Amino acid sequence: MKIAPFNIEKYFEKYEGKVPYILCSTGTEPLTLKELLELADKEILQLWENLNLAYMESSGHYLLRNEITKLHTKINPENILTSAPVEGIFLTFNSLLEKGDHVIVTFPAYEALYKVPEAIGCEVTKWEAQLTNNGWTFDISFLKDNIKNNTKLIVINFPHNPTGYQPSKEEFNEIIELARKNNIILFSDEIYRFLEYNPKDHLNSASDIYENAISLFGLSKTFGMPGLRSGWLTTQNLTLIKTLKGLKDYTTIAGSIPGEILSIITLKSKDQLIKRNLDIIQNNLKILDNFFDQHKEKFVWHKPKAATIGFIELLLPISSEQFCSDLIEKAGILLMPSQVFEYKRNTFRLGFGKKNMPLVIKKLESYLKGL
Repeated sequence: MKIAPFNIEKYFEKYEGKVPYILCSTGTEPLTLKELLELADKEILQLWENLNLAYMESSGHYLLRNEITKLHTKINPENILTSAPVEGIFLTFNSLLEKGDHVIVTFPAYEALYKVPEAIGCEVTKWEAQLTNNGWTFDISFLKDNIKNNTKLIVINFPHNPTGYQPSKEEFNEIIELARKNNIILFSDEIYRFLEYNPKDHLNSASDIYENAISLFGLSKTFGMPGLRSGWLTTQNLTLIKTLKGLKDYTTIAGSIPGEILSIITLKSKDQLIKRNLDIIQNNLKILDNFFDQHKEKFVWHKPKAATIGFIELLLPISSEQFCSDLIEKAGILLMPSQVFEYKRNTFRLGFGKKNMPLVIKKLESYLKGL
């Protein structure tokens, strides 16, 4: 399989470690190992201190899978396969898709969600985000109109990266019913789940609602633990789990046992960590509201409903790519232009899940004064 270059990762690779201020990161504030271990109860701390660095079962540590079930209503330990988040995408698509299958994907997107199907030889339809008076949205009529006889998979990502869009419960259920009615498997990237600013906007996992949905979640975004490389797939369909597990025998075989023990500690402290990260996000959103209100002639701020990112319209008479390049050179601030996403609208991604965002916004203010 030959896959096109991963532009987002190449962009970070080019600048991370060289640019002092990262303002397009999608994650929340990471914890140190010391901070995480301080959250552990005596039983798990003893397990950590006496850890045997051997292989473990490929489905994932049984204690971790038990904790994952507490995030669901219809998922049991046997309905779970642990993996690195991007590995979960790779496993699912390579297990289910064949050349000639049709796939519909929300777009713009994390590139693996459409480039892996393209590399397999699938026909990919990009379900593009639209701007309305109420901000970013996805038109469900487009989804209805583009389902074909050979549509094998619908791929969604809510809360959405990079717009922060979150559908209503009614819209989400309508998408699921379209998949069910047409006997289409639904892949739901839920990596920002639980980062809804208003609890009323929280959505159940697709894997709890639809028997042929596969949901992806993990610790990299909501919990600020990208270094653990800890994620998982959930589905009520045990045949799908068996197929996914079979392909994992050819990738990582089993996860990192230290990583999975640390993941257990994380999930046992989930309420505390989610609150911590939402507090950071809410504080940063107030700063961004004020910033964009003062710079209406330069930017359009479509405030998200969830997650740690926004997709900002640039009103200056230059491309977002030029703007971001100049910002790197003159202010040492990294934003991500829409061109990296292969998206034509003049926008850029901004991240607001980190504690240092207020400082970086002040640096951005200084740069704008020089324009």
